[in-house]
Amino acid sequence: MNVIELKDIKKTYHLLGEVDVPVLRDIDLTIEQGEFVAIMGQSGSGKSTLLNILGLLDKPSEGLYKLAGIEISKYSNNELAALRSHYLGFVFQQFNLLPKLTILENITLPLVYSGSKNVQQHEDPSKLLEMLELSERITHRPSEISGGQQQRVAIARALINKPLIIFADEPTGNLDTKSTKEIIKILKNLNFSGVTIVMVTHEIELTTYATRIIKIQDGLILSDDKNESKNSNTSEHYFRQFKHKSFSLARIKDYCAQAFVSLIGNKMRSILSILGVMIGVASLIAMLAVGTGAKKSIEDQVSGLGSNLLMVSSCLSQKQGIFYDAGTRMRILEEDIRDLEANISEIEDDGIVGYITVRGQVVAKGNNYNTRIEGVSSNFSKTRGSYPVLGRFFTKDEDNLRMRVAVLGKTVVREIFGNENFNPVGEYIKINRINFQVIGVLPIKGSKGWRDEDDKVLIPLNTAMYRFAGSKELCYLDVQIKNTVDMNEVGEDIKTRLLFTHRLPSSERDAVRVINMAEVQAAMEAMGKAFSLLLGSIAFISLLVGGIGIMNIMFVSVSERTKEIGLRKAIGASNADILFQFIIESIFICCVGGLIGVTVGAGISFIINKFADWDTIITPFSIVLGFNFSVFIGLIFGVWPARKASLLNPIDALRHD
Repeated sequence: MNVIELKDIKKTYHLLGEVDVPVLRDIDLTIEQGEFVAIMGQSGSGKSTLLNILGLLDKPSEGLYKLAGIEISKYSNNELAALRSHYLGFVFQQFNLLPKLTILENITLPLVYSGSKNVQQHEDPSKLLEMLELSERITHRPSEISGGQQQRVAIARALINKPLIIFADEPTGNLDTKSTKEIIKILKNLNFSGVTIVMVTHEIELTTYATRIIKIQDGLILSDDKNESKNSNTSEHYFRQFKHKSFSLARIKDYCAQAFVSLIGNKMRSILSILGVMIGVASLIAMLAVGTGAKKSIEDQVSGLGSNLLMVSSCLSQKQGIFYDAGTRMRILEEDIRDLEANISEIEDDGIVGYITVRGQVVAKGNNYNTRIEGVSSNFSKTRGSYPVLGRFFTKDEDNLRMRVAVLGKTVVREIFGNENFNPVGEYIKINRINFQVIGVLPIKGSKGWRDEDDKVLIPLNTAMYRFAGSKELCYLDVQIKNTVDMNEVGEDIKTRLLFTHRLPSSERDAVRVINMAEVQAAMEAMGKAFSLLLGSIAFISLLVGGIGIMNIMFVSVSERTKEIGLRKAIGASNADILFQFIIESIFICCVGGLIGVTVGAGISFIINKFADWDTIITPFSIVLGFNFSVFIGLIFGVWPARKASLLNPIDALRHD
């Protein structure tokens, strides 16, 4: 049975410009099953090119090639890879063993791409090792064994899938005389067992073992001589039925194992790639934590402003380039509160709070602390939605009677009583040497920029006016407006009314400043979102840079491993196999970098919260986003170099230096 038929085969290489170099010309050749064919010729005669075409590593420029009676010229790259995987074995002059794999792993490498998990479909590796006297070297690496042993490993690798044809390219070219005899003896025994051998050699003494000698010169067959009849011990069924294996969980598992071995074999490169992803993910987690914390702080601050509020105050005045204190043109008085409540119906009942703010020294339990003293109306809690967590707020009667009662912020409690969880209700404190009884503790509001909203003491407005300020002038007013009205229109009405009561002309409307707290809330919320978006964008760019670094590393990896890619294709790897292996390597790097980055990002967030005293909040969304995005980056930036690797021509890759 003819297993190989060539008719009018030509191979021409097209060099730069229009230079064509013919290597093979009008080759007609048939090889029968069970033959041991030796192809001889001088360097450059075309013998290796012919062997590469016979072994489906290269394609002819013209001509007909039948393998076991099947015309293969129209076969796709994946179908050719399947043929190499199932029926062909290769033994190279340079051995082409992967240095990072053990002897056993090198031998069983073709099983990754053939999918031959059934022991009946492939040779038992242990028997092959025993037959080739390699049993004691199973855990060694190629650099730890001799050249003759390396070639025996290459032969074992070629035999693992029970090939029916073995192509050997100068199999003894790099071996000493003893190793040469051992290798040629192994090939002869394989031929006797029914395997067809096609060997390229320039050593005349080796041809004595062949059943047929073909001499090539200048791309033409000069002679075709037979030493003896072909081996009769041949297989009954030459080509087994096969189809290219589809992807399965087992194959993906094999790809992952190969990717892991490759990454471990290049530790420094892998660590640098992981480091790039880790920095990107860690910065994403940390910055989102800072942004979320800032947003939450702003939301808390906004909620503390109250709802439907207008803040009314007098403005700074300016004359001839000189600024004067607020209130120079108009002073807001307690009487203005009653007037506005009586004349502007859109204001909520009991919805105006007056404020007086001074600094004061608070003393208790032998501790001395300087803080902000605010005199406020008794309806402060209702208007601001800030009800004491301990005790109560002072009443309107206590305000009118100028009672010496106080409600403390948490910071003040901590500073003067030594513990913010201490219950000071009923205790007495001195404010500027005046005794006050503590009747309540305010809820925690947190910091608002440079200002700590828990660092204050609230006392009745009238108490502040007559015992501290010595004046009826208020710093500002909070005015709560009914929900159904336009706050801006009410603000203009308040300005008009204040100008009227203070006998100021309409041209002095800028003497009164009315701030719509709803607009302030919206502005603060927008600022919080913008801050989070800014930090997230910076982190995204950092992760993107890490992805570009991975792509660069993968391109370098493809360049460094070109010969390895050629070997994998020679033993049956398809384009898809190579593509997925490199993509998995990229994703693996990003997954490891992502996991480490999440941990490091959480640690950075904790450090920022602990030592910079910034609110940081790590959300499940940020963790999922950071990790998934790192995987996505690995997939996207790994595809291009992986595709480049998958499209390499097997023989060109094997010849790569």
